[in-house]
Amino acid sequence: MRPTSAKVEMPRLLHYVLPLFACAATACAADITVIVDFDGPHSERSIQQMKRETEEIFKAAGVHIDWRARTDIGRESYENLVMVHFKGKCVLEPVPMLYDERGPYAFAYNSDGDVLPFSEVECEPVAASVHSVMDGDDFARPDYLMGRALGRVLAHELVHILTKSAAHGQDGVTQPALTGRELIGAPLRLTHTDVERLRVACTPSSEREAKR
Repeated sequence: MRPTSAKVEMPRLLHYVLPLFACAATACAADITVIVDFDGPHSERSIQQMKRETEEIFKAAGVHIDWRARTDIGRESYENLVMVHFKGKCVLEPVPMLYDERGPYAFAYNSDGDVLPFSEVECEPVAASVHSVMDGDDFARPDYLMGRALGRVLAHELVHILTKSAAHGQDGVTQPALTGRELIGAPLRLTHTDVERLRVACTPSSEREAKR
């Protein structure tokens, strides 16, 4: 998890999904479609928990998420779409992976300072960070904990994308960095400031002008 970079080239996968947009996503909406794509092994139970965790986090902002797999999107067009690509092994293995936990959990693409509706999640750093703090009964529910962690990482990136901003919060799910314990521990939520930023982003500019 890190601030968005200055400018990057979009990988071929992103060029593949661009025709699915009715128009480029330019602002937050109360209803968004999140398309998920995996290039490595993953647990369906973890993914279901990831979705529940993400939805719970965004409930305070009134944002509803419609989930789609890339293989199921067909030829439909979407006005408010976010594409999330999950890299590596999105599973917690019995033997922890030797991986640098200091690496980024995820990032959102941007071009010339504009945050784009595309994100990549690095599953292996997430799994390594989670494994480093597991203890006792945690080992009996690896899918649940991995899903919880992925949901929090994804929620963090979605805030960047929906607000079109690289800004972070001082605490909660949008803080600049999350420890392994924060990924799987007590609930992480949007702060009041996060909710307000999302609501402003979701309000059409004409309505904002009328309120002034």
